[in-house]
Amino acid sequence: MQGKVERIYVAPQGGVEMQKVSQVEALAGCGLEGDRYCSRTGYWTDVDECQVTLITAEDLEDIQRITGVRVDNGEHRRNLITRGIELESLSGKRFQVGQAILEFDRPRPPCSYIQSITQPGMTRALAGHSGICARVVQSGLIQVEDSIEVL
Repeated sequence: MQGKVERIYVAPQGGVEMQKVSQVEALAGCGLEGDRYCSRTGYWTDVDECQVTLITAEDLEDIQRITGVRVDNGEHRRNLITRGIELESLSGKRFQVGQAILEFDRPRPPCSYIQSITQPGMTRALAGHSGICARVVQSGLIQVEDSIEVL
């Protein structure tokens, strides 16, 4: 089972627009360098935070096609956009993304907060297709087009 990283997004603090980047350093026990949860400034810090969030490009394409909700420029609030790998199948596993090693944490359901900072209908559009949370267990660089391999 192998996929790839199609896009990468970070936000320096909670509530601000996601920024598309071509690479990011994943930091063990922290998350992605420059992202709100690694810097401890996210909306869900100390409540229900994820070090790294992943969602599939295939789900985002379906969401936009079916609902018309814009999710093609980081509005989904997830860090890594993947292609070619079923994220739920990573449950209980460690996987390598570029030079970093991540570990499945849990599914990441959408919340009403995401809709309050994006657009009406976002929470409903993401329901059932909102990706997963992962922990960084080994630091390393992640770049667009990097492969994702189960260990």
